[in-house]
Amino acid sequence: MGRRRRVCVVRGPLAPWASGFEGWLVARGYSPSAVFHRSCLLGALSLWLEREGLDAGELTGGRAELFLGERRATGYVTWVSPRCVALPLEYLREVGAVAPAAPVVADGPFEMLLERYREYLLVERGLAQTSVVRYESTARLFLELLPAACEIGELTAADVSGFLAKECPRLPVTAARGLVERLRPFLRYLHVAGLIGMPLVWAVPGVADRRDRSLPRGLEPAVLAKLLASCDRRRTVGRRDYAVLLLMARLGLRAGEVAAIQLEDIDWRGGEILIHGKRDRQDRLPLPVDVGEALASYLRRRGRSECRAVFLKVHAPTGALKNSAVLGVVHDACVRAGVPPIGAHRLRHTAATAMLREGASLPEIAQVLRHREIKTTAIYAKVDRTRLRALARPWPGSES
Repeated sequence: MGRRRRVCVVRGPLAPWASGFEGWLVARGYSPSAVFHRSCLLGALSLWLEREGLDAGELTGGRAELFLGERRATGYVTWVSPRCVALPLEYLREVGAVAPAAPVVADGPFEMLLERYREYLLVERGLAQTSVVRYESTARLFLELLPAACEIGELTAADVSGFLAKECPRLPVTAARGLVERLRPFLRYLHVAGLIGMPLVWAVPGVADRRDRSLPRGLEPAVLAKLLASCDRRRTVGRRDYAVLLLMARLGLRAGEVAAIQLEDIDWRGGEILIHGKRDRQDRLPLPVDVGEALASYLRRRGRSECRAVFLKVHAPTGALKNSAVLGVVHDACVRAGVPPIGAHRLRHTAATAMLREGASLPEIAQVLRHREIKTTAIYAKVDRTRLRALARPWPGSES
């Protein structure tokens, strides 16, 4: 006989939604044990509402906090954090049993300006939501660090220089470059919107670094083999991680591009895969046999899902892998393989240097990596020792 499923009986104002809550949790991939415990918490919350003389519609985030506070006061040490009530509140709001969360009203002095800037980035510039968040955070930081008496209309180049002189020295080169690159569009917007009379973009200098003087660092074949071998392909998560690493190392995909792959993007008959790149760019690339086999092996083991993303989380709540999770796949593989941690972009360099080693031309590599300009791909010419050797002049005094 199989194990009987434990059922928590919910009484009180929330009882009509208890069964739906259980089904909602199951659909999101929670285990039977997790469903049971969260249903019991819903039951405890429902009884608390009943004791307080409240109905379901009067449940708010603040009242949920009061409920947790009483649990802590009575000696409970588990299921007492604010995260515990996040799932019940999310479900009850989703089905309309509880009013939506009240929007956070921003009352800072620059909130209206930032709201208009956000709309400008989304509508006029057509940036992705994730990019808008980064640009807005830089603009907010800049405004918050302005002198207290400074008005936007009185902004000067000295204010811009003072901000950068304070922030850039404490950042690594890459982060400092990102800061100045995100500050320029905000200053440009202030001028276009008529909020400052003089364009101050010229007051933002470039960040000096030696990035273009160094060689692209691809992984040695032996190191890449260790990363791939670290994936236990007897398990679903191992097959998933193996396919993720192979896509990045063979096709040079970025982490976000891997996370964005949908089931319909794979043309099994045509042997192609559709890549969703930066700025909504879409490109079709040939699907190498080994990559296709790895994807098929994972999908057979993964099973069916309502989510159309190829790569899914293995822990509840189920859903598509996000960019950060793809980066985590690379990091975890390094830990398992016993190699120094690397960034996901190193696998992109690995794909490029491998193509170069096999005799591919720079335009061909640019096509696979989907570079907009060939000068971006030109950095890989520095590692093409075979072709560079023919251009090297003999050392003075040597015979060869």
